[in-house]
Amino acid sequence: MKKKSHVSQNKILVFLVVLTFLMINNNQVNGQQLIKNPEIDIGSKRQLFVDNYLIQAISGEAEIELHNPVPGEIVLKHDAPWEGNSSVYHSVFKDGEIYRMYYRGSQIDIDSVAKKISGSHPIFFCYAESKDGINWVKPNLGLYEYKGSKKNNIILANTNFKDLQLKVGDNASFFKDENPNALPSEKYKAFVMSSKPHGLLPFKSADGIHWEPMHNMPVITNGAFDSQNIGFWDSEIGAYRAYWRYFQRFTTKDTGSLYLGVRAIRTATSKDFINWENQTDLKYESSPHEQLYTNQIFPYYRAPQLLVGFPNRYIEREWSPSMYALPEVKHRQLRSKISMRYGTGLTDALFMSSRNGTVFNRWNEAFFRSGIERPGTWNYGQHYVAWGMLETKSSMVGAPNELSFYSAENFWTGTSNDIRRYTLRIDGFASLSAPMKGGEVITKPFKFDGKKLSVNFATSIAGSIKIEIQDVDGNAIPGFTLAECSELYGDTIDRDVSWKGGNVVGNLLNHNIRLRIVLKDADLYSFKFY
Repeated sequence: MKKKSHVSQNKILVFLVVLTFLMINNNQVNGQQLIKNPEIDIGSKRQLFVDNYLIQAISGEAEIELHNPVPGEIVLKHDAPWEGNSSVYHSVFKDGEIYRMYYRGSQIDIDSVAKKISGSHPIFFCYAESKDGINWVKPNLGLYEYKGSKKNNIILANTNFKDLQLKVGDNASFFKDENPNALPSEKYKAFVMSSKPHGLLPFKSADGIHWEPMHNMPVITNGAFDSQNIGFWDSEIGAYRAYWRYFQRFTTKDTGSLYLGVRAIRTATSKDFINWENQTDLKYESSPHEQLYTNQIFPYYRAPQLLVGFPNRYIEREWSPSMYALPEVKHRQLRSKISMRYGTGLTDALFMSSRNGTVFNRWNEAFFRSGIERPGTWNYGQHYVAWGMLETKSSMVGAPNELSFYSAENFWTGTSNDIRRYTLRIDGFASLSAPMKGGEVITKPFKFDGKKLSVNFATSIAGSIKIEIQDVDGNAIPGFTLAECSELYGDTIDRDVSWKGGNVVGNLLNHNIRLRIVLKDADLYSFKFY
């Protein structure tokens, strides 16, 4: 007994020593322990509150809140004979004065007697463009023949390319190459799924309309690829990234059972878009295993160090009173005769972000919900969100621009599916948020580059945001205290923070600082030193 007591006393002594060390080397703010972090240099890059990357402590009623895009109008109907009710996998980007859109033209026909689905025509890849991101046109390009006519907007189809007989698969993605060393003949690039041979074929174009392969064989072959697979130039790492569909194997912790066939995402990098290396599976900080169809990952243009993604989530539900109450139940039952999941599978879309391209913070709540029940919704195929987003004018006169997303609905039924535009505040994916009771956030120490501090925020008329600049030990820097900060209220994507006495943050260059942010009935979306 004495020996056990002696050991316990030693443990207590060690615990007290460790506790004393932690108390000396850490600060306490509002009861929150602040562990000193290695230096972070944010330079003049915009910082969004989509994760905990810069957050050291959060207290009161403050939290990070996810925001949802607002559904708008139908901007495009895929009702041409060479399109159809499964025309999805869109790519969108701004190119000079125009907006470009590429997508699959496809029609699904249901044969409940033979218990199969088929396409009434081959898969085509089509093109549309717009001057404002809202009103879209399908130009007659005259490139490929459909039923005896070339009056269509088809830009790619099954065909011979020199020594390559292309058998296109069900998806492709298109982008403008931002690599400063890209050749004029390769100004635009694409990944086209090839079903024979199997894999991802790289394509190139000088004008975004006329396309030819960059290689005579697929350059990525380790995957399933039966969803939109993407590639793009990442200026932050000076290389191309690819993200594609594959099936993941994993073992459950509780039973040890091996699960096969979980729809997931794999990535790799390349210097030339031909030779790919560093293949790895995406990891998620605190999300369960879920079936993810698309990935829709790209650098956010206002903060290119941040990769954002909008994966389509697939869940199979059971027939229940709620399932019978969903729209178009007769057609849902018809599809179920072919495969149960065709009727009971449901899809929506999530939001995720990453700082390194492989580990993502994925929100488990839907970013694009299925919305109010109506024909063409709450089915398998809704919210295949276009890869890319556009900055477009607001419909409110005098309001700042907003982000536009494009998402599919009306999948399966009829001879057309629709693309609905969704809008979101610029930088508005998520925010630091607090109700009127108030909340507070302390950032990690960081260095910055700039003379002023600008914020994107919104408050009520009674709400406010105040910001204090501290040193790394949590001491308010004279001239930048909370009491000296001019209260921020209003709703704007760009306003400078000021302190009484006219002190400017440029005086703190080359110093490690922290921000203390106090919010009341307010949202803070982003900040930037400039």
